[in-house]
Amino acid sequence: MNSNPQDGTSVKKYGLALHTASRELGLAISNFAGDSRCQTWNLDRDLATHLHQYLVEFIGPQTWANLAFIAVAKGPGGFTGTRMGMVTARTLAQQLDIPVFAVSTLAAVAWAEPPQPPLSKGGLLSAEPPLAKGGLLNTEPPRDFVGAVPPCPPPPTDDFLGISGIGALHEGLPLQENETAVPQPGRARGHRPYKGGLLRDDIALQMPAQRGQLFGAVYSVNKDSGLTELFPETVMTPESWQEKLDDWGNSYQLIEVGSELGSSVSSVLELAYLEWQMGSRPDWSDALPFYGQHPVKGH
Repeated sequence: MNSNPQDGTSVKKYGLALHTASRELGLAISNFAGDSRCQTWNLDRDLATHLHQYLVEFIGPQTWANLAFIAVAKGPGGFTGTRMGMVTARTLAQQLDIPVFAVSTLAAVAWAEPPQPPLSKGGLLSAEPPLAKGGLLNTEPPRDFVGAVPPCPPPPTDDFLGISGIGALHEGLPLQENETAVPQPGRARGHRPYKGGLLRDDIALQMPAQRGQLFGAVYSVNKDSGLTELFPETVMTPESWQEKLDDWGNSYQLIEVGSELGSSVSSVLELAYLEWQMGSRPDWSDALPFYGQHPVKGH
């Protein structure tokens, strides 16, 4: 799996993604040429204690030198968890002198969502999509690589997670003070009828925020270039969000984002890879968290 040190041209570079914006830790690594893996753990309040140990154990047999870039979920989500993931990604990228891509948690959910017609036409998410040729270092634009990183399986439900003797807390513990309130898992989906014969189908996402507000965003999907942001992630009242949807000019699929987001780390990695292939090389200092609202002000 690892490269031959005597042949610099054969070095396999990997992308690494972290998702810490919810009670789940999600990690994914891939060279986008057939070597990928993804895993989640329900750590809840143990995230701060065990994040780095899980990360070190997960990355093997690769080494830090094998990384070409890092991707991280920037929020919205839990305030403390989002901050920990962002600090970890920024620190690693600075020390390794590699780019770091900050990806919206809502964008990652939209990218992971199975398409509804007419998005499914043309094989957007075919059952066995071909991988991007040439792997991570290929300069050709990616085509039909969607799904190159396998979706993360759900984390174990037992108390004991089976990694390095580390135990996990049960779900249901109250969030720490200043954490973003999120609902129990499960998504309510709706599909709005087409208006005016338009062929584009948009993806609207809503996620509970603090003080009775919510985060809302709308994207469209393109298999070659990733997501197009049609309405940026914004915190607002439910009434304002509903008004926005009522006035939306296209059909849309509505997704209610739940509290277990770690499995979307594979989408975080894929969206970062699309930007990488397009020549983007963001500096670690450009990676900033998105909280949406002050965690204390307004209480």
